[in-house]
Amino acid sequence: MAYTLEIGNQAPDFYLKATDGNHYSLSDFNDSTLLVIFFTCNHCPYVLGSDEITKQTALKYKDKGVRFVAINSNSPNTYPEDDFGHMVKRMEQYSFPWVYLYDETQEIALKYGALRTPHFYVFNRDRRLVYTGRGVNNPRDPSRITVNDLDRTLAELTEGRNISIIKTNPIGCNVKWDGRDAHWMPEEAVDLV
Repeated sequence: MAYTLEIGNQAPDFYLKATDGNHYSLSDFNDSTLLVIFFTCNHCPYVLGSDEITKQTALKYKDKGVRFVAINSNSPNTYPEDDFGHMVKRMEQYSFPWVYLYDETQEIALKYGALRTPHFYVFNRDRRLVYTGRGVNNPRDPSRITVNDLDRTLAELTEGRNISIIKTNPIGCNVKWDGRDAHWMPEEAVDLV
């Protein structure tokens, strides 16, 4: 079995605390036609560099039945700024158009096989995976972005077309696993393409 969810796999359920004080599970997003779940954090330069374009993409497709859910699975023991308090401050500062969930035990990152921050998963109405990988081709430097894979995928899906590229390699920092070196990744965690 692959480390990361494969195309066609069902979205694993979760029950996680959000920065708005509520807890959410997968079924809380049943009203959306498409669901984008992405693993992110508060400190990664690839996240910080691409958050604005991710925000623009989320707003662009909001009225087309697309919901975004962000999950932070990073250990605050590795990076203290990835703790829940900093998540709340970040949402207050930037008003991102998504729910920001805290995967304190890192169980959900393992269920999804999150490789990096950011790592995007797009699920169809049946919550089957239809795209996984990067959002853009240069998340660290927005001025050098020439490809927006997430926008292209959502455009194709909302227009009823086939997805031209279903898998890319996420670009970013690795998930920060508790009790491990900051650059450690599970042995079975490999590039997608």
